[in-house]
Amino acid sequence: MSGKLPSTPEDSGFRSPTTDKLVLKPRRDSNTTNGEPRIRLTRAIDFDGLSWPAIGTKQRLNDSEEEASARLAKMSGAMRTILECLGEDPDREGLRDTPDRYAKAMLFFTQGYTQDLRDVLNSAVFEEDHNEMVIVKDIEVFSLCEHHLCPWFGKMHIGYVPNKRVIGLSKLARIADMFARRLQVQERFSRQVAQALLEVLRPQGVAVIVEASHTCMTMRGVQKTSATTITSCMLGVFEKSQKTRDEFLSLTLRR
Repeated sequence: MSGKLPSTPEDSGFRSPTTDKLVLKPRRDSNTTNGEPRIRLTRAIDFDGLSWPAIGTKQRLNDSEEEASARLAKMSGAMRTILECLGEDPDREGLRDTPDRYAKAMLFFTQGYTQDLRDVLNSAVFEEDHNEMVIVKDIEVFSLCEHHLCPWFGKMHIGYVPNKRVIGLSKLARIADMFARRLQVQERFSRQVAQALLEVLRPQGVAVIVEASHTCMTMRGVQKTSATTITSCMLGVFEKSQKTRDEFLSLTLRR
């Protein structure tokens, strides 16, 4: 038994010498090279241990105590300005501490940017002679729409077919949280979770489905309160085999 994560993902594809991107195959809706389907993915773990970080993530991660305090104060001041622009009195009792609370909440809501996927997994990847589908469904997820900073929330279903490696079941939920705790769109969120699992596990395939309600379209805009958005990402055997895909869909979406 080994709990070590694979250091490189080369056996799940090949490394492009010009772009340093992992190239996986096949994918029917991608561009083709010499008639062969290809999909190019950046690595789920970069050289700093981060996963698709924002432009200022490394600076935020390396903030000193003084810099962190200054960041919090800047965010709090910006929120106070917003309250004033709304016509509110930021000094009244109910709002007096709101700017500070808001700043701390936003740092919590986006903490996934600064998390290291290897720390999240905590070596919980094990060698196991198992090749049947593994599914964890109804994982609650909460995120923020990057277009309006409005919350969206719902459930994620994750399935994979092992290739002599399995992952601790709770880690699937932790990975979902890691990518949800940032400014997101549901489509990218679904794919990031699938790509991360593909890289750390090197399974025969990964499937992810997300069902979510977005307050940016229930509380504003079209204001359709019963609308649900469903996205999916199918990689490997889930993409190539309709039988495998249908089995996953029947097990996750049935009520």
